[in-house]
Amino acid sequence: MEPVDALNEIAFWLERERAQNFKVQAFRKAAAALSGRSSEEIAAQARSGRLKSVSGIGSTSFEVIRQAVDGRIPEYLQKVRERNAHELSPAAATLLAALVGDLHTHSEWSDGTTSIETMADAARLLGRNYIALTDHSPSLKIAHGLTADRLERQLREVSRINDRFDDFQLLAGIEVDILESGELDQTSDLLERLDVVVASVHSKLKADSETMTRRMLGGIENPFTNVLGHCTGRLLEGTRGTREQSTFDAARIFAACADNNVAVEINSRPERQDPPDDLIALALEAGCLFSIDTDAHAPGHLSFLDLGAERAISNGVPAERIITTWPRERLLEWASA
Repeated sequence: MEPVDALNEIAFWLERERAQNFKVQAFRKAAAALSGRSSEEIAAQARSGRLKSVSGIGSTSFEVIRQAVDGRIPEYLQKVRERNAHELSPAAATLLAALVGDLHTHSEWSDGTTSIETMADAARLLGRNYIALTDHSPSLKIAHGLTADRLERQLREVSRINDRFDDFQLLAGIEVDILESGELDQTSDLLERLDVVVASVHSKLKADSETMTRRMLGGIENPFTNVLGHCTGRLLEGTRGTREQSTFDAARIFAACADNNVAVEINSRPERQDPPDDLIALALEAGCLFSIDTDAHAPGHLSFLDLGAERAISNGVPAERIITTWPRERLLEWASA
């Protein structure tokens, strides 16, 4: 295989494992260091050892390159592939194949780790027909939320990237914070121009049930909201530690989602698994639509969609109620209604 492909695939699987970013970047930087070199040049410099002195190529990445130019699958790549092998149930595999979109992804413009273009290319390679770029809104300063001016500039970048594709579309979106007042954290003029709006609560998650319910209802009832993101805000594990789920009147929240045509997100991240199973059951009973999303902050996270598919199947969510199985044209028509 091509050395650049091997290095990028290793980075992808390390991202799936949620490895420390410096480990991931070691392989992405090595791949970037080979940019502009022909296959013959890379092979010659690897065999002579000259690549060892190239900035960005360390001893491990050099060994990966050397094994690839010798016609082998690099040992490091074999190991990460084996660690990430995950067999889906037949029903979940069928649903995964039907998932053509992902409405919750991030780039380096906020708290993601790679460029918008890299995320789009990875999604396309994974067989998605569309993904929504949903970087954070201004109030989430810890995640470098986008001001109105930066979001304007991002919209131009999304348009430029989409000019490259005829079989894939990067949807313009946002993960907008639901403020304590229940208002959305971006101007209506900009929200109106977006393809998809995911509304989420990110702060004061320990508020009492009445306060949280009132806040969430404000976001759900906003005419620009399409998806209610990670509704409880819980964290089950991971580098950020654990966090209890927020409390709210779930019956009122999911009734409002159904009444306002807002999909409930099934967040596929292993540390979130949000909503919990009992709330998925309540949302189903309320007649809600669902959106299986990855909340990806790196290309490898885009592969979390299989975990969301497993949870949907285990909770009896029918495919026809999952908007990310819809063709792009139907999805956009629904989102703009």
